[in-house]
Amino acid sequence: MKLLRTLLRQVHKPAASAGHRRRLSSGGGCGPLPLRGEAPVVGSSRELVRRLGSQVEVRAGFITEDEEAALLGELEPGLKKKRYEFDHWDDAIHGYRETERASWGAACEEILSRVRSAAFPEGSPLLGPVHILDLDKTGYIKPHIDSVKFCGSTIAGLSLLSDSVMRLVKEDAASEWLDLLLPRRSLYILRDRARYNFTHEILKDEGSVFNGQRVPRQRRISVICRNIPG
Repeated sequence: MKLLRTLLRQVHKPAASAGHRRRLSSGGGCGPLPLRGEAPVVGSSRELVRRLGSQVEVRAGFITEDEEAALLGELEPGLKKKRYEFDHWDDAIHGYRETERASWGAACEEILSRVRSAAFPEGSPLLGPVHILDLDKTGYIKPHIDSVKFCGSTIAGLSLLSDSVMRLVKEDAASEWLDLLLPRRSLYILRDRARYNFTHEILKDEGSVFNGQRVPRQRRISVICRNIPG
């Protein structure tokens, strides 16, 4: 069974949500708000951005160009041996290839140590190998919440190769949403309610809009760390 089959739980939205999504893409809402001095976030209300401020974090420029190159140097040889898949078992993800990695060179291990220090409490047990998800330029993941059986309260991911937009929508109230601008080489962190109560997705290239501005999305590799349920 593939890793994504156990980690992802797709959340199907009712057909009525289509109009809601079109309104989100129009850039309406509260306008860009800096989150803890980092990359901008827009949301359905300033109150929601404030309420989730400690649980949604984006750190722009978390790694350098040289560090990105070091990560790609270790990942690309293995990824090139895999084909992109476009027929995921539950239609939750299209245009992807994935792998896990437990062993890293010294430079990359230092990067991952910084990710762990930034995202997780000291001593927090982490979920096995690091998860690598490679999305083709045409690939995308539909709204989902990572399985609570296998993942703990925190998800942290490095964004390689491309800028992108992550959308969070409250599972039981689609009118509550956040859009996160994830610059290339940034780190995003989702914690607690933002992780458990909101779906998250990476927008398709054709719908990749942040606060009314087009954010072209290319091929994107995410390097994802999770902790174990406590």
